[in-house]
Amino acid sequence: MLDAVVVGAGPNGLTAAVELARRGFSVAVFEAKGTVGGGARTEELTLPGFRHDPCSAAHPLGINSPAFRAMPLDRYGLEWLQPQLPMAHPFPDGGAAVLARSVAETAASFGPRDAGTYRRLVAPFTARWDALVRDFMALPLTALPRDPLLLARFGLVGLPPSTWLTRRFRDERARTLFAGLVAHVMAPLGGFATGAVGLVFALAAHARGWPVARGGSQSISDALTGYLTDLGGIVHTDYEVKRLDDLPPARAYVFDTSPTALARIAGLGHSYDGFRYGPGVFKIDYALDGPMPWTAPQARVAGTVQIGADSAEIGTALRAASRQGVAPEKPFLITVQPSVVDPSRAPAGKQVFWAYGHVPHGWDGDLTDAVERQLERFAPGFRDRVLARATAGPPQLATRNANYVGGDIACGAASGLQLLLRPRLTAFPYRTRHPAVFLCSSATPPGPGVHGMSGHNAAKAVWKHLRGTT
Repeated sequence: MLDAVVVGAGPNGLTAAVELARRGFSVAVFEAKGTVGGGARTEELTLPGFRHDPCSAAHPLGINSPAFRAMPLDRYGLEWLQPQLPMAHPFPDGGAAVLARSVAETAASFGPRDAGTYRRLVAPFTARWDALVRDFMALPLTALPRDPLLLARFGLVGLPPSTWLTRRFRDERARTLFAGLVAHVMAPLGGFATGAVGLVFALAAHARGWPVARGGSQSISDALTGYLTDLGGIVHTDYEVKRLDDLPPARAYVFDTSPTALARIAGLGHSYDGFRYGPGVFKIDYALDGPMPWTAPQARVAGTVQIGADSAEIGTALRAASRQGVAPEKPFLITVQPSVVDPSRAPAGKQVFWAYGHVPHGWDGDLTDAVERQLERFAPGFRDRVLARATAGPPQLATRNANYVGGDIACGAASGLQLLLRPRLTAFPYRTRHPAVFLCSSATPPGPGVHGMSGHNAAKAVWKHLRGTT
């Protein structure tokens, strides 16, 4: 009998498996798709030689993850590549605000009236980032805080809505960039704890940047798999699990799935009926005949580029995506251009580029024209460089990855109390009412992102269970 079976070979499932295998437990992973990866895959979606990331491409939380940093993933091929700028936010006038590794450079891009405000905002946390991120990403009760006073200070700043925090800024450049940071979790700007979301992304950039993985996000998943295999773990692909009886006998079952899929497979009935799924995304992967022709020079050297004319436009787009029915006319876009730092992703002289906009949950329309109108506002002539595109709305994303219910790539709405207390109100979010069944996906704290910390935290609950049943 195995000690643990993990269902789903995304970053969280693989991390949970590694953590258990490192402690001497026998582990097997079962993945429905033909390759490991979940939200961290790389595929030729458009033309031969163009290697695209179907979901995550830039990894500020990955390089800062306490779980990943404790593993020798570089020995298994993972190499982080840092663009000249982690992120840029261009404006219609041709200028841009930037999120740089340097706090001073970032502050200067906001203009003289807000530079000092930004420096004072981040100063208490930059020097103690490692303690803060470990405490923040280990919540809830998986470990005692290493620095409870620092965590409390962060909470005072971050728990109110981001709109309260951005009132400190006098000009639109800083407000717009910060609104874009918050929008990465697809939550309305006025929601609970959205200030913390923006701060975490900013502090992550100052600490270790927003890198891409050489060769694509698949290399993260492949590195985790290689390490797991060397530890004695086994990975099975092309193995769809529909019920617990499909799996071999084990002392614990760990699910890197949506809560509703877990309930269906494990026979947990209505355990997660109150769990909310959030807005979906409409994503386009492009093969380009050269670099993006951004008007703002800062955007040409940034790995990630946010697209939204101002904070009001971003807020309107997020509110529209949070309602059912009609997609935003001017969607807020998150774009990543890995080729600015990784030429291996496309043939010589060509580039890969992706963009996604937020749309209502389960929306089945075509956002291509609206996305490309937005891109043309900030990169005139962009369409002339498109060699091929691959589009995916909520239905297609849900088909590619069963965790993306209704196109929700966060595996659950990251808004309201569910931003922090997911998948339900409990001090033990990784446990279920079945004593041997656990949940480790992004539906559990600390939530969405390629960082493995949900798997790391869940593994603690699993090995406590395993020790107690020996």
